[in-house]
Amino acid sequence: MGTLTIRLPDDEHERLKALARSNSISINKLMDELATVALANYDARVRSESRSARGNPKRTLALLEKLDRAD
Repeated sequence: MGTLTIRLPDDEHERLKALARSNSISINKLMDELATVALANYDARVRSESRSARGNPKRTLALLEKLDRAD
């Protein structure tokens, strides 16, 4: 397991602590969850771009728009 040290403004750090506390998790777990979401989004985008390069870009965009409307 790796270690990551980041520097954040104090107010941002306090807000992240409050967010973690409100979810009854540690800041470490919060950052792990945020990283998981960011990587899932990145993987989906890369997969989509790869498929659209091989397929129909208009269909890909239509599917992405449909997903956006579902949120």
